[in-house]
Amino acid sequence: MISINLSVNCAPQRPGKKSSARPVSDDLKFMSMALALGRRGLGRTWPNPSVGCVIVAGGRVVGRGRTADGGRPHAEVIALQQAGSLARGATAYVTLEPCSHIGQTPPCSEALINAGIVRVVGALDDQDPRVNGTGFEQLRKAGIEVVTGLAQKEASEDHQGFVNRLTKKRPFLTLKMATSFDGRIGTASGDSQWITAPPARSLVHAMRARHDAVMVGGGTARKDNPTLTVRGLGIRHETVRIIVSRKLDLPPDSLLAQSVQSAPLWLCHGPDAPQERVKIWSDLGAKLISCRIKSQMIDISDMMEQLTQNGLTRVFCEGGGALAASLIESDSVDELIGFHAGLLIGAEGQPAIGALGVQDLSKAPRFALSDVKKIGPDIMHIWRRRP
Repeated sequence: MISINLSVNCAPQRPGKKSSARPVSDDLKFMSMALALGRRGLGRTWPNPSVGCVIVAGGRVVGRGRTADGGRPHAEVIALQQAGSLARGATAYVTLEPCSHIGQTPPCSEALINAGIVRVVGALDDQDPRVNGTGFEQLRKAGIEVVTGLAQKEASEDHQGFVNRLTKKRPFLTLKMATSFDGRIGTASGDSQWITAPPARSLVHAMRARHDAVMVGGGTARKDNPTLTVRGLGIRHETVRIIVSRKLDLPPDSLLAQSVQSAPLWLCHGPDAPQERVKIWSDLGAKLISCRIKSQMIDISDMMEQLTQNGLTRVFCEGGGALAASLIESDSVDELIGFHAGLLIGAEGQPAIGALGVQDLSKAPRFALSDVKKIGPDIMHIWRRRP
């Protein structure tokens, strides 16, 4: 359900312009369209947020747009170009406050003003210090009616990666695990393909496509020899592949190495990684990111901050157990997605999460249940970080 938390600006309207205010039910309908548009760009617009914009005149949609792949043009510009002269006197619905600073392109707030928009309905304030309320303020000063806070909860979830990058200096991180009923990701011998059925595995590819990057640990990369690309969806999407391996002890003839030219490959390693391995992977075309060491392992906080500095906003981690434990211990996990299959492996199997050192149950990390669905013969459950 769309949330309603409206703040209405009652600034004088432009001379000769009638308010295009509509019932809240109409506002919700058009904001839902804008949110749906923005979600289509998740994983494609970093380091910018994937914003959706809908232009409405006389109750009819005359322009729509989302942030283009790569982050530009912005959603408002695309929607205004589509609307053309019909934008004059219309209402714009945007999922994030229009930018107000001059960067690589002119401000979207200025574009809305120049196009003759008389009303703007926004979902979420932009916490970028270059904007931070000034976008809406510029619109108000131009005599445009501004309504804010519509579908704020939904927009906050959609833009959480962008917000995390600004406020926490790290990407939004989803930790996905596919396990047996008893919480194992493989047998004692390492056999793990496949625990879940094709419908669940297909959905995972769709989830990869909605993130900027997919991440695994070095052990998983060595054992499974994955490509970590988005496949089987009929779309072309070059998700960044991230491997976390302190010593870069990864086979240079792996599928990851063979596909460097098909999709970006980033290797997060320690400063003590052998230089010959650094050179091998660099020559293959991988991006090397040297991270600090903490307790004999890569410092997750430093790694996440460096991923942010390189523009990432949303990361999808698929294990293994040691990396999952490190991410949880560093409080870097925002969302847990579990796929449970109806098979049993037993105590000798490999656990989904490595040791966390929890002695007191009251101090165990807890998440809030967000959704449960049946996916083919398996069950998917989604958990979110508690407020």
